[in-house]
Amino acid sequence: MPELGAIAGSGWASGLNLWAVGLVVGIAGRLDLYDAPPILEENTTLAILGVLYAIEFVVDKIPLLDSAWDTISTIIRPVGAALLGIAIAGEQDTSLITGGLTAGGLALSSHAAKATTRAFINLSPEPVTNIVASVTEDVGAVGFVAFALAYPRVALGVAIVLGILAAILAIMLWRFVRRLRAKWQERKAARTGGPSLQI
Repeated sequence: MPELGAIAGSGWASGLNLWAVGLVVGIAGRLDLYDAPPILEENTTLAILGVLYAIEFVVDKIPLLDSAWDTISTIIRPVGAALLGIAIAGEQDTSLITGGLTAGGLALSSHAAKATTRAFINLSPEPVTNIVASVTEDVGAVGFVAFALAYPRVALGVAIVLGILAAILAIMLWRFVRRLRAKWQERKAARTGGPSLQI
């Protein structure tokens, strides 16, 4: 099912940067490189996606603000990916439910890994790591969705493996960050003489 590979690839990449993925799919459609959903090829849609991508490009590179943006995007990225998956599925004559669940589920996995990685990175106050991580994610999202559109059969397997690895990474990092914050709270409470706050 090559169309499912495109859906899976765009879904996983959307968890990193939904707006960039929408732009790539839309532009590929405009250039007749891919049979994209017509709505993504419209000038208005491409302009909106471009503005949203520009906003995220800036916000995603600012320490702490990037984590706040990720929190807001916890719903936006998976839901947007699911809608994109449904649109692609409808265009490629695939089950809409399969398209939505595949894209949304993989987007949730990659978003969780992105968000927890950023929370870990934000334990350090310097901004360079955030910028490097953000650029890497942007390049990864654009590169992987382009790869998925060109080689959907291979991308399907790769997206599934990446989805599993991303979920494992998210769980490990979240537990680590929680333990670290708990230790900081205990040390702070010990210095001030107050009770420790567990989170």
